[in-house]
Amino acid sequence: MTTAHRPTFDPARGKEALRGPGYHQRLLPAHKTLKFRQATQGTTDEHSARDLRAELLRAERRHFAKKEGRELSPEEEEQATPQLAIEQGKTLKRNLEDGEGQEGDQQEEDYEAKRRRVLEETRDVDADSDDGSEEDSDSSDDEDDDDDEEAELMRELAKIKAERAEAAAREAAEQAAKEEEQQMRDIATGNPLLNKGAYDVKRRWDDDVVFKNQARGTEDKKGKEFVNDLLRSDFHRRFMSKYVR
Repeated sequence: MTTAHRPTFDPARGKEALRGPGYHQRLLPAHKTLKFRQATQGTTDEHSARDLRAELLRAERRHFAKKEGRELSPEEEEQATPQLAIEQGKTLKRNLEDGEGQEGDQQEEDYEAKRRRVLEETRDVDADSDDGSEEDSDSSDDEDDDDDEEAELMRELAKIKAERAEAAAREAAEQAAKEEEQQMRDIATGNPLLNKGAYDVKRRWDDDVVFKNQARGTEDKKGKEFVNDLLRSDFHRRFMSKYVR
């Protein structure tokens, strides 16, 4: 019989084993010394002996040759190459700065030339104004005549505008009077209860239909009559005329 289903009142305990002088391998001390760079692992002497600039130039030559689809020969790799991209950028920046300086000098020169030209033009304008003063005195009379003619034209224009406005107002008043008269006429004749003669029906609605007098003879039909004799009743007569005769 198993006791797996029973609770454990006294749980299992490990035995107190006596530890001897032996230890586990992973408990032993390890990595007690530091590792140093060996040869061909990038030591300080190796870095000092390398020409990093030449290697970078050589790598750039290989890259551009690969983009062009060709291979570099050993002689081409050893030849002098253009400057690095960084140095090229510095050179380009220096050239741009020099160009900006030259442009600044040119702008200053242009400003001085423009200033001299403006002064000369002002002198010419002053000289022309002195010569034109006499011509202004002669043309003043002509300007007075032109002003009088313009004033006369403006008066005529104002008169024409006033006449047109008066005519438009008169037409608007006449139109309003006509509309009011028509409205009163519609009110007076528009009520069918007050004007019966205008809405009388002249003929019947079925005067021109195709089928007329379809119910002729139905007006003389007699109503149902009670007969004590079953042989003379309406039902017996209809039955005999329908099925026997």
